[in-house]
Amino acid sequence: MKCNSVLDVFYEEDTLPLRKRLVLAFHIIFCGHCAAHVEHYEETRSVLTSGVFPPSPDFCDLIMNVVNNEAFDEETEKSVFETGGFSTRGWVIAGIIMFLSFVTVFFGQDYNSIAGDWGSSFLLPLGIIIGIVITAYGALFIGSHLKELSQRFKL
Repeated sequence: MKCNSVLDVFYEEDTLPLRKRLVLAFHIIFCGHCAAHVEHYEETRSVLTSGVFPPSPDFCDLIMNVVNNEAFDEETEKSVFETGGFSTRGWVIAGIIMFLSFVTVFFGQDYNSIAGDWGSSFLLPLGIIIGIVITAYGALFIGSHLKELSQRFKL
């Protein structure tokens, strides 16, 4: 039996028939190289199963209790995530200013010089960027005011 096949078979020792286990044992007894590998494997397995490494604590219950207790404030019945930041009026005013600035970008001198150099191929990337920014702003606004909007529109 060759050393490589002995080491491959050794790891499956529990499922081997008795004859192969005996051949494996004799090879390990007479081959120092394989005996060293087997000894190293056994030491590693004993260290891992002996409890040297303490089990990690289970934080699942602790974390879920904190999340459940802090998700809603009992006194104001407001979500923790809704506190602070802009009011609805502030979001709307900022959105209108942003929308007007995107509309007026086409009237500036910088736009005319860049559009003159690039031609109409400049309009597609600019339109995509403006669309992404307006969509992201709308999604953030709706996401952060979902409860208020659903109450206002009775959804």
